[in-house]
Amino acid sequence: MAIKYITGGKIVLPDSVVCGKSLAYDSDSGKIVGIVDEIPSGADVIDAKGNFVAPGLVDIHIHGYLNEDASDAKPEGIKKMAYGVAKNGVTAFLPTTMTVSKDEIIAALNTVRSLKEESKSWDGAEIIGVHAEGPFINPSKKGAQAEENILVPDADFILENSDIITSVTLAPEMDKDHQCIKKLAAQSNVLISMGHTGANYEQAVSAVKDGVGHTTHLFNAMTPLAHRDPGVVGAALATDVSVELICDTFHIHPGVFSIIAKQKPGKLCLITDCTRAGGMPDGEYDLGGQPIFLKGIECRLADGTIAGSVLKLNNAVKNVLDHTALPVNEVFKMATLNPANAIHQGDRIGSLEKGKDADIIITDENINVLRTIKKGRTIYEA
Repeated sequence: MAIKYITGGKIVLPDSVVCGKSLAYDSDSGKIVGIVDEIPSGADVIDAKGNFVAPGLVDIHIHGYLNEDASDAKPEGIKKMAYGVAKNGVTAFLPTTMTVSKDEIIAALNTVRSLKEESKSWDGAEIIGVHAEGPFINPSKKGAQAEENILVPDADFILENSDIITSVTLAPEMDKDHQCIKKLAAQSNVLISMGHTGANYEQAVSAVKDGVGHTTHLFNAMTPLAHRDPGVVGAALATDVSVELICDTFHIHPGVFSIIAKQKPGKLCLITDCTRAGGMPDGEYDLGGQPIFLKGIECRLADGTIAGSVLKLNNAVKNVLDHTALPVNEVFKMATLNPANAIHQGDRIGSLEKGKDADIIITDENINVLRTIKKGRTIYEA
């Protein structure tokens, strides 16, 4: 065993922030040993210098970064994304496809599948699987997705690829008698998420009963919450599903952050929905074969439709901290344990608990990432 200690930091646990203790982890096994009061003399120590010591971030909805896109099906592109987001504190992610042609989706799945094992040991975020956003969506709520590639929900396609598809976004009203939802729920562990949907409240609640467990970028590309027509938003808040929020202050007004946090304790997942324009200068880029235009924090199609984001997950944490009175541990949980639990990985990643993977980040007060540790190895240092 090669035990290392992170000392002098504010250790962020799911239910509290601990000071005056040290976090011990084994760099050989890549596992967390625990929180300790004393460090043996001559120990291998990292001084956190009063900064936050938190779990590695988990991004379950990210299309691209640094001018790369998961749907390009380029191994070097996926790797560039993984290394790039590690600098933002992300230690695990779901490269996310969108409503491109079925052949392009299959190529992307094959590419990510071929890299998954390697990603456990490379100096970037680990690939958990793919989030397939579409192509099983409602044309009326397609957002920045190409209508000609939309298909009827197909459980068999997802099941054939359930070794790599971790979550799928679909519109439940496009799924006749919820045949696809029921089959996926019965035969797989795939997280079924409602999104890009025109369902009404009753349809959405019914879909949850049949197996939907998650909601893709809450509020965006779905029927809104109205007092006589609660829509998908109302159904997501009234049921036990987990929800995503793009907390870039553009997709979602900051006033909404604390409202949803109070409604969905333990179920709110911060995501980036980042496009290839993430980490790049203002200008013209591409999303699913359509030109997108980046200006500041806004990504849009030529007609003004919002088209993904350029959000970094550590900045999402910062935005929620800045615009709410929520405790630090609760906000970090939204980008760590909550998404890990949503994709059935919470027993291994998402918190600094004994026996879990030593996926650790050190950040300053503004959630700038100073160090990223994955499975006990430092993979990024500022």
